[in-house]
Amino acid sequence: MIELEIPYQLAYGKAGRPPTIPAKADLRFVVELLAVNPSPAARHGSGKIDVTNFKPKAAPLPKLPEGAGSIDADAPAELVFTKTGLYYRILRKSEGKKAQWNGTVKVHYQGTLDNGEQFDSSYERKEPAEFDLRDVVAGWTEGLQLVGEGGMIELDIPYQLGYGHEGRPPRIPPGANLHFIIEIISVK
Repeated sequence: MIELEIPYQLAYGKAGRPPTIPAKADLRFVVELLAVNPSPAARHGSGKIDVTNFKPKAAPLPKLPEGAGSIDADAPAELVFTKTGLYYRILRKSEGKKAQWNGTVKVHYQGTLDNGEQFDSSYERKEPAEFDLRDVVAGWTEGLQLVGEGGMIELDIPYQLGYGHEGRPPRIPPGANLHFIIEIISVK
């Protein structure tokens, strides 16, 4: 159990929050931690993946969405995997600033399912998106730390590192593996 004393300047200020909290009220909280809820990235995971027999996955270079930048001429023909089971391929190398697990990224991306059906695309919206890497699926948090600003990565995310057994209906079914092409525009 912890006790917090918060001066009014860091709480509701000079005005307070009438009628419950008067002007210039210092606050005192006694907090007992009952449980720790995992971040969205951890919450969607569904257990450990045994990568003992994983091998690099040969795949043709992806067809890029309209508006995407180019792929390096020497982009690899295979996706490689991490110890968590995330498959990835760096399509455009970059010496730019790399994201941290607790950072924010501005990206353009396209997400598809195993059957090739697109479920989301910032390219179609013609507007990059910004994400806190603590608020995305675990596969993004891990994968986007592998390439820097200006880079492009292909992620093949097993459902355990995506939305788990629950999925995100109606667009992402339960147990769905996710495939992404992601260009990192900036890192904060």
